[in-house]
Amino acid sequence: MCGRFTLTVTWEELMTRYLIDPESVSPFHIPRYNIAPTQMVTAVIHDGSTNRIGQLQWGLVPSWAKDSSAGAKMINARSETLEDKPAFRIPFYRKRCLIPADGFYEWQKNGTSKQPFRIGLISGEIFSMAGLYDTWITPSGEKISTCTIITTEPNALMAPIHNRMPVILRPADEALWLERQTSSGSHQSSSSHLQSLKELLKPYPVEDMQAVPVSTIVNSVKHDTEDCIRSITSNN
Repeated sequence: MCGRFTLTVTWEELMTRYLIDPESVSPFHIPRYNIAPTQMVTAVIHDGSTNRIGQLQWGLVPSWAKDSSAGAKMINARSETLEDKPAFRIPFYRKRCLIPADGFYEWQKNGTSKQPFRIGLISGEIFSMAGLYDTWITPSGEKISTCTIITTEPNALMAPIHNRMPVILRPADEALWLERQTSSGSHQSSSSHLQSLKELLKPYPVEDMQAVPVSTIVNSVKHDTEDCIRSITSNN
């Protein structure tokens, strides 16, 4: 699964990475070192004409849910079963998003303890996790905007640490993931487009990634400082 991640870049770096006009939106991002479920996360969507950046609550709440607590159980969506789950099927067809990050955390079991690792690109650059979102209005008029991160099987780097990892999209594939192509009169994307999307849901190339052991202070969501990402290896 993917239960914590980081986005430590500046607002300016974020806007440049996703080619968004900084005057089109009021700044809301600050560097984050321990982003957790149910919190607001940065997301990029396509409105049919251009990319837009904003915030969604992490944990998908489908429109038919009895209350918003359902989101805490839907922080991740398994890539293999997106079309089998009612909560994820229509978002997969029509409401896909990018979740920017520059690292994610996972815990490796070591006897009776667990060692946290921060995993990211060797380059340290921002990457996009494949996400789904949904937005709807409650009978009382409240707007609910939530998201989930798609996971897949681990690559060789992740396998010794955890049995799942987030789907990380190559920059060249981000536009395809956001594309709002749908079949006429149907909620589903055309079969060829849908197949192209499914082909993106695979482990990221291991040669471009690294895993760095970090302090257990990241275990608590109360900690959101640079100490969370600092390597604990002896040569640092």
